[in-house]
Amino acid sequence: MKNGARKTEACQVIGISIRTLQRWTQRGIVFGDKRTQPRQIAPYNQLSQDERQTILTTCNSPEFADLTPNLIVPTLADRGIYLASESTFYRVLKSHNQLSCRTRSKPKGNYKRPHSQKAVKPNQVWTWDISYLPSTTKGKHFYLYMIVDIFSRKIVGADVYRQESGDYAAELLQRSVWSEKCINNQLVLHSDSGGPMRSYTLLAKMQDLGVITSYSRPRVSNDNPYSESLFKTVKYCPQWPQEGFFCIEGAQYWVDDFVK
Repeated sequence: MKNGARKTEACQVIGISIRTLQRWTQRGIVFGDKRTQPRQIAPYNQLSQDERQTILTTCNSPEFADLTPNLIVPTLADRGIYLASESTFYRVLKSHNQLSCRTRSKPKGNYKRPHSQKAVKPNQVWTWDISYLPSTTKGKHFYLYMIVDIFSRKIVGADVYRQESGDYAAELLQRSVWSEKCINNQLVLHSDSGGPMRSYTLLAKMQDLGVITSYSRPRVSNDNPYSESLFKTVKYCPQWPQEGFFCIEGAQYWVDDFVK
């Protein structure tokens, strides 16, 4: 400040407030730096450079080059040798970039973040799934195939079949794409990784229609939330027949009425 620097800017440089400086210079007397421990004091038990080098030399020796500190330290202790604790070994190795993959295990890879689909208008991203429809016969089910547009939440296709099949899914997809007039429109169809979703028949049909595939991540049950929430809406609506459907025609009629 004797050379003309402003107090506020000078305080910002040294990391104190203007009030702190005013307390230090009260009554015209400069008391000096009153901060507690303004400089880092090295601990009394800090490793010397020779000790750090001994740890590095030991870890890089042929005997211990492939071992981690939690194995090196006990081995040395069995021989009556103590250089430092395991955590100190780790810190020294980390400071010299020698900590990663010291064992024969596969090194950690750089995995790309899963690509998420985003729709800003209708017919950009569809999602589909299959759900059980109970029948009045115990142990017998029908299967509801449903496709929904994630932007408009419109149900673009819904059919009931007697079994899960990629052929049925391909038929429903083709009718839905024709109905929405989005052939070769870079449409993305998202689904889970079930058998019908990955069938060759469906994949071939998607290629013919210019539809792009998108699948849920493995073991991630909530990666297809739009279809799952729609199925819950279907099965929990007041019109849902609690006793089940008598025939597949009745189930299809009920689904058509729900979609309308």
